[in-house]
Parts: sequence; C-alpha cells; structure tokens
Amino acid sequence: MQLSDIFNWGQKTYVMGIINATPDSFSGDGIASNADWVQNAVAQGQQFLADGAHVLDVGGESTRPGAAPVSAKDEAARVVPVIEALAAETDAIISIDTYKARVAEAALQAGAHIVNDVWGFTLDPELAAVTAAAGAPAILMHNRSQPKEVSQQERLGGRYVGSQYSDLLSDVIRELLQSVEIAVAAGLPKAQIMLDPGIGFGKTVEQNLTLTNRLDEIARLGYPILYGPSRKSFIGYTLDLPANERVEGTAASCAIGIARGADMIRVHDVKALSRTARMTDAICRQ
Repeated sequence: MQLSDIFNWGQKTYVMGIINATPDSFSGDGIASNADWVQNAVAQGQQFLADGAHVLDVGGESTRPGAAPVSAKDEAARVVPVIEALAAETDAIISIDTYKARVAEAALQAGAHIVNDVWGFTLDPELAAVTAAAGAPAILMHNRSQPKEVSQQERLGGRYVGSQYSDLLSDVIRELLQSVEIAVAAGLPKAQIMLDPGIGFGKTVEQNLTLTNRLDEIARLGYPILYGPSRKSFIGYTLDLPANERVEGTAASCAIGIARGADMIRVHDVKALSRTARMTDAICRQ
C-alpha cells in the first residue's frame, strides 16, 4: 500500500482513532481486560469510522509513563485477533502501534496496513526490514522516554520532568532524521514515511507546549506529520484535569498542530476531534 494512494496530503487533516487492546491504558479506554474485547474493539472501530476516522490504530502495549513492558507473544495475542476482525468487518485503513518486529509482522499478515513505531525503528533492529519487506508505510516517532524521569501524581498521571535537550527542535529533528536513515537503509522509500514529533514521550510539559507551537519546523522536512496529543499529561497538568476531562485541551492542541502543519491527528475522542479538524481545515486550508 502506498501512502499517496489513500492520502491526499495538504487537502485535509486525517483522523486516526486509537484502539487500545490493553488493560492498562492511561486514558482508561483499554479493552483487553473485557470478556468480549474483540467484539468491543470492532464496535469501537465501526463507531470511530462513522464519527470521521480515516485510520484505526491498534496497540497492545501501553506506552504511558511507567507502564510495564509486554512480551511480543502477549502483545501479538492482544492485537492480532482485533486486526483480523477489523479487516474482516470494515474497510478501514489499520495501523499497528508496536515497536517489535515480531508483532508487526503478525499484524501485517492479519490485515494491518501501516506500522506505527513509537521508537522510530531505533529499539528493534529488525522492524525496519520487516516493514520494508511487507511494502508497508511507516510512522516514525521521536522518543526519549526514560522511566527515571517520570513523576507520578494519582489524579493527573505520569509526566516527564528534567528531560534535557541541547536545543529542543534541533535535537528532535536530528533524531527523527536518524530514524529516516534507518528506514531508508532497510529499503523503505521516503515516500512511505510519516514523522511524529512524539508529544509526551520524554518531554516535559513545557517542551510539549513548545513542540506543538513549533511543529511547522518539523513539517518543513517535507514528510507528512502525525500529531498525537490526545488526553496526554501535558494537557492535564496545564489545565489541572484528569485524563477523562481533556477533550477541550486536546481540541485546542490539535487545532494549533493542524495550523502548524500536522497532516493527521491521533485521538481517542474521534467525533469531537474530527469536527475540530474539519473546522480548523476550513480556516487554515482555504
């Protein structure tokens, strides 16, 4: 599948709906602990599509600050049945949110179309080759997550403190381009690559705010940009709100992100954020 075959970059903002096949999602919407979790995932995916989603992003391991790691076997057991069911019952474009080659390979065979790696091909040396061999597009995210830098607060969740950058934008751009180099070396064409600045991953509240406002500097690299602020702690700590009350903060962040060059937004609240994207497009993409 070619990105250019399904996305008309620059004409509108695309919406990616988050399907968490996990029991411990920070946002409280994980489904893997439910008895009918596959059916629930399909119903959620169908609702997301009706609400305006263009892509369904399926993940089987929580990436919230301080989350426990999951084995590739357990992660695949969570995501593969969901992807198979979504592929059978919808026409959705499906992305697999994983940094493990074994999981990505199983997910692509099950019907996923895109690999969304929160570590930008830097953690599993085999993932780039697996993605290229499948002819799948990749979303490469910037990530400097370090558990020792996480501060937890019961009501607002985890946030990163003390994350050090020589120059925030220059460092993020340089490290994203290093991920691109890994992808290209493995045989993935540049036209099959999206970039994600990694909001919330190894960045303080202030750094996330700055990165959002200066997203245009990353967009100038010429790659499509995925922006994912949904319900994240930088919104919670800015507004003093728990995860289930961050839709307005997410909408404001997405509107600014779109105005600064985001091509796709990754969100939990698809209906509200699809409307936000359409309104922002009407203003910014005249």
